[in-house]
Amino acid sequence: MTEHEVDVVVIGMGPGGEHAAGQLAEAGLVVAGVEARLVGGECPYWGCVPSKMMIRAANLLAEGRRIPGMSGASAVRPDWAPVAGRIRAEATDNWDDQVAADRFTGTAPVIPPVPGLAGTPYWTNHEAIEAEQVPDSLIVLGGGAIGVELAQVYHRFGARVTVVEALGQLLPLEEPEAGTLLAEVFGREGIGVRTGSKAERVSYYAGPGDRARFTVTLGDGGEVTGSRLLVAIGRRADLAAVGTGRVGIDESQHAVPVDDHMRAAPGVWAIGDVAGQGNFTHMSYYHAEIVVADILGREHHPAEHHAVPRVTFTDPEIGAVGLTEAQAREQRLVVRTGLAQVPASARGWIHKAGNDGFIKLVEDAGRGVLAGATSAGPWGGEVLSMLTLAVHARLPTRRLREMIYAYPTFHRAVEDALRAL
Repeated sequence: MTEHEVDVVVIGMGPGGEHAAGQLAEAGLVVAGVEARLVGGECPYWGCVPSKMMIRAANLLAEGRRIPGMSGASAVRPDWAPVAGRIRAEATDNWDDQVAADRFTGTAPVIPPVPGLAGTPYWTNHEAIEAEQVPDSLIVLGGGAIGVELAQVYHRFGARVTVVEALGQLLPLEEPEAGTLLAEVFGREGIGVRTGSKAERVSYYAGPGDRARFTVTLGDGGEVTGSRLLVAIGRRADLAAVGTGRVGIDESQHAVPVDDHMRAAPGVWAIGDVAGQGNFTHMSYYHAEIVVADILGREHHPAEHHAVPRVTFTDPEIGAVGLTEAQAREQRLVVRTGLAQVPASARGWIHKAGNDGFIKLVEDAGRGVLAGATSAGPWGGEVLSMLTLAVHARLPTRRLREMIYAYPTFHRAVEDALRAL
């Protein structure tokens, strides 16, 4: 094996690693990037980009079905072929980046030790993204962001879908109002929801085509069947695969401990998924900028994680930033909350079909600033932007009440939520 002297080795060429490597190379350093899968990582090949192409297509079908009673008549016929074709041609180049590599970082799907699951042809998000046909029925294990997004997509393209979540609500890491809203919407659409239901056993019958059947036995004795089974209960980093033990980092941890400059050990930095602050593309870019500045000796604001935004791209979109109400109370903050319903706002009333949503504000009343917020509804992730700024900059809630909100907009519901504090 040929050895080369370099200035920086980037292990893991996901969005953050690729960005850091590029910035450091532009600054004149000699950089080596190491990646086992595809350069660009999970996001452009199986995560953000192709999944949002699927969601965009599914949402168009939903909008078409909302025409009756609003603006005429409609007949919608789903066709998966252009969706699968666009993912292959425009997003992934058929999952080929023409780069060989030998190690990886980032996260991998968590596969639960459910009896009977191992050895079956279950899906992870990779198989769900790569699918060229829609199954007649789909069981989704996991009601987190990936699970609910893909559940709604496949349902809107004709699959019979049931979501099984072991905890008491969909999106269990978010506000309970978000889980309740999504369960109500899913119920109206015809998506089955089983919350508080743990998968106890999986059996599989390998029949031909859509005659193949998974059966999931639940803790309450009930059963769910489907021709495909998607496991989407979360993702975790494999620190041992990266070799962190060689630099004194405990490989059994869920994440690499870092300081506010993302330093993990002398000459070692950790960014993105392995840093344990959220498995988000935007997080890895944020960390990459800090590390690049630190390596190059440039001034940069230390990392802050009190205003991490996240969006679940269901319909309605669920955007959230900072702390939930429960998390704020766990931190013993003096908490006040304000809740406003999107359908009760002027824009929500005008929008009518597909106007489900709410704004929830969580105030640190002791300091008079927002500790967190949730924006659910049409374009909820876009409405979230002003709330992310407010939480990040610790703007006084008083000043938010004193600003001007354009009328009639979805973000004007923030003003209603402020009144409810």
